[in-house]
Amino acid sequence: MMPADPLRENRFIVDRMLGTLTRYLRFMGYDTTSANSLAEGRPDEDTLLLAMAEQEGRILLTRDAELARRGKGRAVLVKGDEVMEQVQQLADCGLVQRRVTLSRCSLCNTPLREANTCEINGAEYAPKDWRGISFFWCERCRKLYWNGSHGKQLEERILGEPVPVHKETGVK
Repeated sequence: MMPADPLRENRFIVDRMLGTLTRYLRFMGYDTTSANSLAEGRPDEDTLLLAMAEQEGRILLTRDAELARRGKGRAVLVKGDEVMEQVQQLADCGLVQRRVTLSRCSLCNTPLREANTCEINGAEYAPKDWRGISFFWCERCRKLYWNGSHGKQLEERILGEPVPVHKETGVK
C-alpha cells in the first residue's frame, strides 16, 4: 500500500463494488474517479483500472483481492461491508482524514464553486429562506449543494466515533 504523502492529497480510483464509498470520499473532498464512469462489460477493465491508477497517480480501492494483489503498492483491498467501516479502514491506514468539505460533486467528482443567486433561486429544491447558508454549484451536473439537515447527518456519520476494525481481518 502506498504511504500517505502529508504534502499532497491522496487521489483515488474505485472499482464498481464501492459506489457508496466513492460518494463519501467525494463528500470528504477527495478526488475520486469511479470505474462506473467506464463502459460496462469490458473484459480488460481491471487492467485499465490499474493503468489509470499508475498514469494518474491514484490509489486503486477495490473489493477484489486478486485485483488488489495485482495492483501491488498502488492498490488497497477494502474489507468492510459498511461504508463507515470502509472509511475507517482508509483513515486507519493514513490514506484519508475524516472530514466533510463539500468541495466536490458527489455524482461526477467535479470541483464545486460558490453558487450565485440565480443558481440558488433556480433550484426548486433549495430552501426558501437561505440567509446565512453557503451554497455550492456543480457546473457539470448543474446541481446545488448546501450543508442542510442531510449534510449535518453526513457530518455526524463521517466525523462521529471511529468504527472499531479488527486488525487481522479489517472488519468489525
